[in-house]
Amino acid sequence: MNTAPNPAYHYTPIGLVRGGRAEATKDGWGPNRSRIELSDPRLGPDSLLGLDAVSHIEVVFHFHVDEQEPVETGARHPRNRADWPRVGIFAQRARMRPNRIGLCICRVLGVSGTTIEVEGLDAVDGTPVLDIKPVWSATLPRGELREPAWAQALMANYW
Repeated sequence: MNTAPNPAYHYTPIGLVRGGRAEATKDGWGPNRSRIELSDPRLGPDSLLGLDAVSHIEVVFHFHVDEQEPVETGARHPRNRADWPRVGIFAQRARMRPNRIGLCICRVLGVSGTTIEVEGLDAVDGTPVLDIKPVWSATLPRGELREPAWAQALMANYW
């Protein structure tokens, strides 16, 4: 059995983020209201049927802003703050990830046709959306969450 990873996975966005912020700023994303508009011709209103019954969705998206920014594969100080420890890219949620994939849980405000109105999505206008999943209580973390103090400080004003 060949267990080597396929080096050429390709994803086609299913839609775009519209509205909300135009720039990827660091904090204050909580009240950000935007919409996800499906653009994949395979996806009609039926693909969102029942989504209005959930309060939150997980949105998988591509960090397209500043794509020329070098990819980080090692460790760095989050937000370049020397008072926070150097941690590896997979110990933080920065956009300079090897595959530039973002993930956010946001509130569903409404669903109409092929559009989802959301609040708290930390993606900017024009962001390519790769996937959408409902948040169910059974998909939330089980057990106690553990996180470093610097991460709590970083996220204190994020939402």
